[in-house]
Amino acid sequence: MVCWPFFAEQQTNCRYACTEWGVGLEIDNNVRRDEVKELIKEMMVGKKGMRMRNKATEWKQEALKAAAMGGTSVVNLDKMVSVLLSGRKG
Repeated sequence: MVCWPFFAEQQTNCRYACTEWGVGLEIDNNVRRDEVKELIKEMMVGKKGMRMRNKATEWKQEALKAAAMGGTSVVNLDKMVSVLLSGRKG
């Protein structure tokens, strides 16, 4: 992911993508064609790009586990539905 934060929550999203999650590279505010070319090249064939692809694969596996039966997302959704239904009359 190439991040070019400009306004509102974009700085936060960029920080998470680039620093916390390890799936993005930030581009400078003064965007130049050569800079975009180098970032894309790094992402496609560079060491950082390989690490980002590995990280994305890890995140994918975590998401699949969470969405599978018994996963955290499914369990939490079931809990929320139970709470909502328990307040219903009749």
